[in-house]
Amino acid sequence: MNKHVLFWSITVGLGGMLFGLDVAVISGAELAIQALWKLDSWTHGLAIATALYGTVVGAALGGIPADRFGRKPTLLWIGVSFFVSSIGAALASNVEYFMLFRFLGGLGIGASSVVAPIYISEIAPAKHRGKLVISFQLNVVLGILIAYISNYFIQGMENDWRIMLGVVGIPSLLFSILILFTPETPTFLLLKRNDLEGAKKVLALADPNPEETIQRITENQKTQIQGERLFSKKFITPLVLSFLFSFFNQMSGINAIIYYAPRIYELTGLGKESALLSTAGIGLANLLFTMVGWYFIDRVGRRKLMYIGSFGYIISLGLITLSFYQESFAMVPLYIFVFIASHAIGQGSVIWVFISEIFPNSVRASGMAWGSLTHWVLAALVANFFPIFTEMFGGTVIFGFFGLMMIGQLAYVMFMMPETKGTSLEEIEKQMIIH
Repeated sequence: MNKHVLFWSITVGLGGMLFGLDVAVISGAELAIQALWKLDSWTHGLAIATALYGTVVGAALGGIPADRFGRKPTLLWIGVSFFVSSIGAALASNVEYFMLFRFLGGLGIGASSVVAPIYISEIAPAKHRGKLVISFQLNVVLGILIAYISNYFIQGMENDWRIMLGVVGIPSLLFSILILFTPETPTFLLLKRNDLEGAKKVLALADPNPEETIQRITENQKTQIQGERLFSKKFITPLVLSFLFSFFNQMSGINAIIYYAPRIYELTGLGKESALLSTAGIGLANLLFTMVGWYFIDRVGRRKLMYIGSFGYIISLGLITLSFYQESFAMVPLYIFVFIASHAIGQGSVIWVFISEIFPNSVRASGMAWGSLTHWVLAALVANFFPIFTEMFGGTVIFGFFGLMMIGQLAYVMFMMPETKGTSLEEIEKQMIIH
């Protein structure tokens, strides 16, 4: 694999680490925050979900600067927003300031989930695109694991939750510096800047057949209409596919478990320290099985990984539901590990790869924003209402609902999802759009 492409992809993928850190670090701080500011369930849920509401806005708007100013400068500002957010939230003197800075961090998460996969999909050759785009997701789960381990060791210190949140500032600064050493994507330079020489310089470093790639991109451009609208009949297939993919991702309950893992473990009778340690185990399982997905995605394809993940979801969620119904919790930590493994090898590995592939060049940024927006709207709602619904209905109903949703995902994979393994973005476009 080309060393330049690998370095650029890993650097941009570090945006995923910030994403994972920011998402998961709050799990160790949420109970302390609730106690410090004496928050009721509604305000507490809102405070924790504020970052996700920022993510919704970031996902909705992230494609705009990426198309107007470029993928690279947008990624730089994402790194800066993470840095300011982490320091601001750590120093917050009241819940309102805390929510403001968490919202800012959410903007960075949402935008990075749009721009980073676009960047990598546009810079990567077709045969390695799956593995390289997964480098973003691999960094997400690595960030989650680092957050859980960091939380475990920081707990018990004075103002431990502030330190937990402030730690995110260090990799944020590193990411911002490294982005300065990455180029703009050839696709953006050709299609948005009409900069043939700039695109050639990047491709000379990244592509064994630069002239062939330039010809393919420019030939594809001739069939496109400038200023095309994403929400038109022509793009109905990728719009529906990305919406449903993102919908099922969150209806698995993955963010409920990531955000509230210590709380869920405490519900099953584990003490606080054991709960935090078991949560670190979640992070490790997530990382290991995402690496399995990374290895297989360009070998067996996207659909097979989604089949494995869907069956794993259904089995593990069914067992968790039964445990809550019988009030027998001894095996719940194991079932949650199976759930996390199923997510990591399926949805977690495939989502950003698949959505970044299925939209045509002319609307890729806005299409990626659409899929990401769907994902984060639902993530925010799940994080906000999970504590409330848990109090109202209990674990049996909540996890049973998630299990039923995963039967729906299995049907989606069986009857709707196409395979995109090893196919150029331009060939995928021909399959997706309605002429």
